[in-house]
Amino acid sequence: MSENHKKTAWSFIVLMAMLMSFIALSIDAMLPALGQIGKDLKVSNPNDVQHVVSSIFLGMSMGLVFFGPLADAYGRKPAIYLGTGIFILGCLISTFAQTFEIMILGRLLQGLGGASCRVVTLAMIRDRFEGNRMAKVMSLIMIIFIMVPVFAPSIGQVLLFFANWRFIFVFMLMLSLVSTVWLAFGQEETLAEEHRLPFSLKTMRNGIMETLKNKVARNYTIISGLSFGSFIGYLNSTQQLLQEDYGLGDSFSIAFGGLALMIGLASFANSKWVDKVGMERLCRRALIVIVGLSVICLGLSYFYEGRPPLIILMTYFGATFFCFGILFGNVNSLALQPLGHIAGVANSVISSITTLLSVLLGGFIGYCYNGTVFPIILGFLVLGILSSILMYKLTIHIK
Repeated sequence: MSENHKKTAWSFIVLMAMLMSFIALSIDAMLPALGQIGKDLKVSNPNDVQHVVSSIFLGMSMGLVFFGPLADAYGRKPAIYLGTGIFILGCLISTFAQTFEIMILGRLLQGLGGASCRVVTLAMIRDRFEGNRMAKVMSLIMIIFIMVPVFAPSIGQVLLFFANWRFIFVFMLMLSLVSTVWLAFGQEETLAEEHRLPFSLKTMRNGIMETLKNKVARNYTIISGLSFGSFIGYLNSTQQLLQEDYGLGDSFSIAFGGLALMIGLASFANSKWVDKVGMERLCRRALIVIVGLSVICLGLSYFYEGRPPLIILMTYFGATFFCFGILFGNVNSLALQPLGHIAGVANSVISSITTLLSVLLGGFIGYCYNGTVFPIILGFLVLGILSSILMYKLTIHIK
């Protein structure tokens, strides 16, 4: 590979990671500010503040179906331009919100617009790579992408030292503008004119039906939704659990970033292991470890009445998130693998179902939060078991 080609490849990887980071940044940078937002906007029930997190996923689930067909019909870049425009509008609404309801509206629009970056960037990656090579590139992107949840809470915390939570939205807006300009002038369109599909309800319907009828894609989509649902349950509750109930205060951002780093380390390991071990086997092993760790931690938590020592809890979270790094690097690639010829529509359907399912499950886990670790650990355990059963059945079907 020539030196210029290597530079182009890395430029592509970094840009894709930046675009994909919109949603993660929109969530994680706000976590240290949730308590302040609740007070300023007069939210009476502490668990209701979780809507600041879950609403962006809900908006994303609606946008994911829409942007894939647009990307297949008009090209990848125009679809992202539309999405970033909606995302910026959401940032502006949330910045100037005077009520909690208006704040949630802005967050929904952020999720709706950010969905374009989620689904279209994956389609762009699929345009250029496939198979284990795609999984390897995805893992490299995840290494960069994961730096967002590592540092985003700290960025939010630093901004809170000098200003209020509204400036976090201003920071998001500026990053989206920089990324959009980079895309416009630094990246070529990856979908050739002759490979584009007409934008029509028939095309969307055919793509949706083909995706849903494909047993491999369908089951990996459900596995992804179950797994990510338990992770959203953690995201919904982590600020209350660690910052407030465990008394971490301003140190919460450091703890959260350290746990997120475990996903990044797993993504790096996955990029090395995937060619030797294979995506399916890595996912099976990761799910088995998640279930085993959850059983152990759940048992220990009973001895401490649902509040185990912080060192035990952080060790459990760290090991579990390492396994999630393996899953995130492979499950989406496995779901999309048999549908490369309709990558945009297929990825829209897969991502939309995954996100909607995970929002419902994660929201339920979050609302069950009662000041103990039980709801979070049970979420990891139960959804991990269900994912493992589906994975086993899928393996039998393939054989």
